Order: sequence, then C-alpha cells, then structure tokens
Amino acid sequence: MRTTPVRPRARPGDRPSIPDAVLAVALAAVSALCAGLPSLTGGPGEAGAAALSLIAAGSLTVAARRRRPLAMLVLNGAAGVTLAALGHAAWPLLPATLVLVGTVAAHRGLALSLCALAWGLACHAVSASLTGGAGDWRAHLLTVVLTATAWVVGRSSRLRRAYLAELRDRAERVERAREADTRAARAEERSRIARELHDVVAHHVSVMTVQASAARRVLASDPDGAGEALSAIEETGRAAMAEMRNLVGVLRTDASPAERNPQPGLGEIPALVDQMREAGLWTELRVEGEPGALPPGVDLAAYRLVQEALTNSLRHAGPGARARVTVRHEPGRLAVQVEDDGRGTAGVPSPGGRAGHGLAGIRERVALYGGVLRIGPRPEGGFEVDARFPLKDV
Repeated sequence: MRTTPVRPRARPGDRPSIPDAVLAVALAAVSALCAGLPSLTGGPGEAGAAALSLIAAGSLTVAARRRRPLAMLVLNGAAGVTLAALGHAAWPLLPATLVLVGTVAAHRGLALSLCALAWGLACHAVSASLTGGAGDWRAHLLTVVLTATAWVVGRSSRLRRAYLAELRDRAERVERAREADTRAARAEERSRIARELHDVVAHHVSVMTVQASAARRVLASDPDGAGEALSAIEETGRAAMAEMRNLVGVLRTDASPAERNPQPGLGEIPALVDQMREAGLWTELRVEGEPGALPPGVDLAAYRLVQEALTNSLRHAGPGARARVTVRHEPGRLAVQVEDDGRGTAGVPSPGGRAGHGLAGIRERVALYGGVLRIGPRPEGGFEVDARFPLKDV
C-alpha cells in the first residue's frame, strides 16, 4: 500500500500576504524616486537603468520576507553592495534592509537573528567603503542605530508572541487538568454511591427476605407472629426507601444540603444490632474504651462495615448462628470487629465464597482512610471481619 508523504504545513506567519507585496512595491517606488536625490553623504543623485533595477530588486525582496526572511536579507545586501560597486549610493535600500532585519529577528531564532544583524551592518560597511563615504561618521552612526532598533523591535515581538503562546498553552494545560480532576471526582463519587447503594439494598433486602421466610413458616400456626414479621418487613422497607432517597438526593444538582438526612455512624449500631436480632440473628454488641469524636468518613465507614458483616452473617452463617460486634476506642485508633460462629471452614459453602461486592466495598472504605482490614474464617469456626482505622488527625 502506497502512502503519500505528508508535508509539514506552513505556519500562518510564513505564508506571503498581500500587505507584504504592497509594502514591497511601495518601498521599491520610494527607493527609486529617492535614488535621484542627493545622498546622505552629500553626493549628487544620479541613477541609471542598472542602478534602478538593483534598487527595485533589493526592495522587492520584502514581498517574501515572511517565507524566506534571511535569504531575502542576503539578496538585499548583495544588491546594495553591487549598487555601491557600480559607484552609486546604497542608502535607498536601507528601508528594505531595516524591514528584513526586523523580520528575521521576529520570526527566527536568536542565532539567525544575530547573523542577520551582522550581515546588515557588514553590507553597509562594505558599501560605504566602496562609495568613498567612510568618513561621514554621522551617517554611519544613524544607520547602525536604525538597524539595531529594527533588530530589537523584531526580537521583542518574537518574545512577546512566545510569552502569549506559553500563557495559552498553560491555560490549556490547566483546563485539561481541571477536566481530568472533574472526571476523577465523578468516578469517585459514582463508586461511593455504588458502595452506599449496595450496602443499603443488600442489608435491608436480606433482612426482609429472612423475615418473610419466617412469616411464611408460621403463617398458619402463629398468625400473630406472622403479623409481627410482616410489620418488621414494612418498617425495614420504609427504612431502606428513606436511605435510598437520601442517597439518590446526592445526585440531584438542585438539592440543598438541608434536604438530606445525616449519614449513619457508630451511634446507630445499637439500632442495627436490634434489627438483626429481630431478623433472627442473635447478636451481641460490646463497646470498649471512651468514645470520642470521629471523622465523618471514618464514622460512616465503620457503620457500613458492621452492616455488611452482619448482613453476610445473617445470609451465610446458617440457623442458630451467633454474632458479636466489638467496637474498641483506643488512643489514636478505632478497632471494629464482627465475628460469628456459623458454619465456618467446615461448612459446605466455604466462607471464602462470601466475598462479593459488599466485602470489596469494605476493603475500599478501609483503604481510603489508611486502615488495616482482615477478612476470613476463624480457626475455631465461623467468619471474622476485623478493621483498624488510624485516628492521628483527631
């Protein structure tokens, strides 16, 4: 398969333009008219056809100044030296020389711009020596000052364009970084909401499933017990709906913080333990140490850890299992442990099969706050979830 070579596109500043052509024609006309005037050195103004042709050619180089500025300056200088060699003054080409020196300084690097400045001054020196005007120091000083000024103006223009380009590039980089941060924040928020939804739905649906199963078994023999189970199912469903409504409210851009209830924390664990007892899982709660202020994120993460661990015990530990929740407030650390004495390693589904989205969410929560987590079967049977949260900033 043949491929067509791709040529680099010319920069906008490198393409010839109508204003440059108009400027070149104007300089050629003015220079030709000035060739008949007395020279800067006081000599007579005479110009033949050859001299006028050289003046016109040297001035017309300005038309291509943006595409080949250094080459055009070389041609302009060569025309001036040739004009001087023919015995005519080269000063009519000075305006074109100044324009070309400034263009090289504005559109090329420092080394080339210095070469252009040196070339312009060298051509002037050679032309002056050829025409015998080397003694007029005022004319030479004026030419040097004008040439140096053109170079400084061109160089300043280049530096200003480079500065503006850097500012634009920096603004674009900042904008891209801000967009990347926004995408990362959105992804993190989606992940957080997914964890919250899983914890809320999995816990309440598991409780409702167990209570519905109990109500079905005792519906004929104990209608009152079945009614209590159904009432518990209704309350659990309402609680699930309230938590989900609170969570989905985070996604609404027009929702104010006052419209959302506070997130649960360790203070709601006793109510959670009571709910698990009503669902049929014997649960014990132990709190050790003096409770202190907790960061809101750690408080929520600890609650969700207990909620997910007890939900797994309710679903997988089997009938008659017992669970224990231990919360220890230690200096600089919060320890949360949930263990059950269910089927454990001897059970037919292995506790390792419990790992799913919920336990993965627990790992993410604990890691987010720099904690240490251990999840696995107990040596004496059952399952254990043990987390340690550092509280250095509290």
